[in-house]
Amino acid sequence: MTTHLQGSLFDQTDEIRLGPLDGLRRTHLGSGAWIDLLPGWLNGADALFERLAADVPWRAERRPMYERVVDVPRLLAFYGAGDPLPDPLLADARDALSAHYAGELGEPFTTAGLCHYRDGRDSVAWHGDRIGRGARRDTMVAILSVGAPRDLLLRPVGGGNTVRRPLGHGDLIVMGGSCQRTWEHCVPKSTRAAGPRISVQFRPHGVR
Repeated sequence: MTTHLQGSLFDQTDEIRLGPLDGLRRTHLGSGAWIDLLPGWLNGADALFERLAADVPWRAERRPMYERVVDVPRLLAFYGAGDPLPDPLLADARDALSAHYAGELGEPFTTAGLCHYRDGRDSVAWHGDRIGRGARRDTMVAILSVGAPRDLLLRPVGGGNTVRRPLGHGDLIVMGGSCQRTWEHCVPKSTRAAGPRISVQFRPHGVR
């Protein structure tokens, strides 16, 4: 797959490695929801983007919407519990997150969903990860972003003030507590020139 990523001036290295997680900063959103943010957790994120863009078996999907079938505006890949991940760094990231959040989450992250946003026309609509246990219980979803930054928006279910976080070039965000039930998130389309981005969503078993 051909990609056109303009690399970050702050990430000019081919050495791909994770930093420590002690720099995470938590924001309480209300109603028991929170997010943790760590910019630049991954060094060499642009190099990892290139590997994932080339090596992951991306698939395009079509879904019914408004009485017709439409193209999903992004490319997708999913790795279930026990599936080998497409790059060893992703396994390291999953294990580091599982260890860091063991006391709060009480279980490991086991699955990885990947989304490839090719340009500003690709997006994901407002939603919460409520398939499975996320509809009934507090849980966590950790997202590692590589490639060009795109805005992740969050808002309370039913509407309210929007929280905006631009994510890319190795940034990490973790949505926890009641976030999947009481808040929604999206990556909106962008009319500005937007380079490609890949997000990796780590989830516990039974959360989608």
